[in-house]
Amino acid sequence: MGAMPFSNLFSSRKDAGDVVGQCTFAVSDKARIVDEIEASGVLGFWATDRQGNVAYISPAIAARLGSTQDDLIGTPLQQVLIPIEGETDGRSLGLKLNTRKSFANLSTQAQAPGNDAVLSLSGRPFYDEQTEFSGFRGSVVDVTEEFRAEEEANRLAKFDSLTGLANRHRMEQRIDSTLHAFCAAKRTAALMMLDLDRFKQVNDTLGHAAGDQLLQQVADRLRSAVGSRGEIGRLGGDEFQVLIPDMDDRGELGEIAKKIIQMLSQPYSVEEGRCTIGCSVGVAIAPYDGVKREELTRAADLALYASKNGGRGQFRFYAADLEHEANLRKRMEEDLASAIENGNFTIEYQPVVELGSNKVIGLEAKYSWEDEDRGRVSPETFLPIAEGSRLIVPIGEWALRRACEDAVKWPGSLRLSLNISPVQFEANGFVELVGKILDETGLDPSRLELELNESVLLGDASKVDAALGQLFKLGVRLTLDQFGTGMSSLAYLRRAPFNTLKIGAKFFEPVLGNDLGDMDLVRAVVALANAMGMETAASGVHALPLMEELHHLGVNQVQGYVFSDAIGHDAVMQEITSGEWVLKPTDQGSQRANRRTVFRRIGLIHEDHYYDVTLRNLSRTGAMIEGLEDVPVGTMFVLDFGGGQLAVCTVRRTMGDTQGLEFEQELVDDGAGGLCTRHRVSPYELAVAGAPLQALPAGKHAMAEQAPANAGFAKFKLSPNAPSQNQN
Repeated sequence: MGAMPFSNLFSSRKDAGDVVGQCTFAVSDKARIVDEIEASGVLGFWATDRQGNVAYISPAIAARLGSTQDDLIGTPLQQVLIPIEGETDGRSLGLKLNTRKSFANLSTQAQAPGNDAVLSLSGRPFYDEQTEFSGFRGSVVDVTEEFRAEEEANRLAKFDSLTGLANRHRMEQRIDSTLHAFCAAKRTAALMMLDLDRFKQVNDTLGHAAGDQLLQQVADRLRSAVGSRGEIGRLGGDEFQVLIPDMDDRGELGEIAKKIIQMLSQPYSVEEGRCTIGCSVGVAIAPYDGVKREELTRAADLALYASKNGGRGQFRFYAADLEHEANLRKRMEEDLASAIENGNFTIEYQPVVELGSNKVIGLEAKYSWEDEDRGRVSPETFLPIAEGSRLIVPIGEWALRRACEDAVKWPGSLRLSLNISPVQFEANGFVELVGKILDETGLDPSRLELELNESVLLGDASKVDAALGQLFKLGVRLTLDQFGTGMSSLAYLRRAPFNTLKIGAKFFEPVLGNDLGDMDLVRAVVALANAMGMETAASGVHALPLMEELHHLGVNQVQGYVFSDAIGHDAVMQEITSGEWVLKPTDQGSQRANRRTVFRRIGLIHEDHYYDVTLRNLSRTGAMIEGLEDVPVGTMFVLDFGGGQLAVCTVRRTMGDTQGLEFEQELVDDGAGGLCTRHRVSPYELAVAGAPLQALPAGKHAMAEQAPANAGFAKFKLSPNAPSQNQN
């Protein structure tokens, strides 16, 4: 038996009709009008019984819900329709019916999945002549088209129309609301600022349509890299932002940043051709680097600026001294400009040794800068600045000429290798410059080996291919440096005329309990090189066990502390005049594995006393400090690197006023070639102790500032080499 028409639910004591003006309408006339309205689909009606089950629903509405009138009769209304999220006061439809109060224009959607209908529901409770509640009766309007149009307009107001990512306005709202809520709940959040490298070049060479396609692919790759861990926004142009809640582990954040850089630097295919870009990332973490949106965004911007100045294709964490670092960078740029004229630059050479015979078969030229004020400045410090300011072009030309002049004096069996910056390689006339210097110095081109980092492959493909082809015709050897740490594709490697694949020192950092590093990847690189008829070289080899393992895997040549550090040209000439140059490997360099000589003052906490000591060198797993005497092995310290970075460590060896320390938790990459702690002192904990909730300042551990340096009993005596103690 079918459901009765909604017109039969009308209740009236007048059978003759109602008089309105001059027109008389019988109940049957009213019912006919209602039926016609229902049939048109413009407006529908519904009714429930006392228990909230559907007693009536217009056939057209039932069909819109993907069902029939008979199927829905007797079903609880809240199982048929549910309020749209954000369109109600938080109560379910069932609760609204239970309150027996009228409601109007409630936006609802079908409970059944896959149905996009949006219905505006209005209703009021109905009572019989004995004032007993009989159920609800009401109207329903299909507002799907209007609702979806408004929904799309709202979406466009919050999301970028090109990529579908959140826009600047939405990201600002999300960061504000997240930081406000997380501050109250004492939770953390990370903000990443991303800038695409060489995107303008794509727009200029392939056109804006290609640029738009590339940005859409960038958005897809970002979604893949970040996943559900955070929200991604496009701020405009080639700037992006990633908000990651509940994460302050800089080890994890560094891995995410590396993954983003690697994924975004893979080649793109657009209608106009193939292109490759890069990416730089700055990372700031709340509440450590900022409590409010403006503070956190500025911190991430400064970190991004530092990563771009560091050579691009990098990530950097914010540090309170980044502004000071920017000033130092500017001063160093000015000094670099006059360093060559003043004769402050020299070249040193690190032997390249053939494994098995231990013969020196080549020398790699290394930059050396002796500055009057700074002393000896490491290439890792000044080369990124030289690249960022393009001073590397004249510096590189000077180095190439000087090294070729030196190499002419060596035996013909010794090769000269020199690392070429991507900025040098892309400079106009680079190939012609190499040919000119070879002609003027008389060096056999086959003895010159140019080492190119994988980042050179990210430039314009046609120009890169042409330059590599011209260098090959000159007769020089080409080495792909730091292979496996960049983003070159195997397809490109097959086309490029490289003679050698060089494995960088990062491969030999401890992984998964293997002190030698990632030997499985090294094995794969060797197999690839053999398959392509190339030699394999390894740099940064620091210990005998590592050298022996590389020899076992088939690596052809190595360089590193296990044989020799870089030496001056006079020392080179002494070695070659004595006949065949053979180096005996030694384990004396093993203690220098992956250590960075730093010589800076840091804090050391023991029990309730704070000391100032000198940090001599640093690795992921430990450090060497100087400044305390008579410290027994096994003593536990807390090192204060500044900016809230504390590392628990144990003394493993002691030599007078110098101690070798082992960290309880390994340090992680800071994105700038240095190391940092995974976690820092939480500003929330400092706030509990009475300090204001604010970003961590530079300098010593904030809690240490509340006590004088001589608080408590000093158990250890300061040596004459200790830095002067103070009360700051």
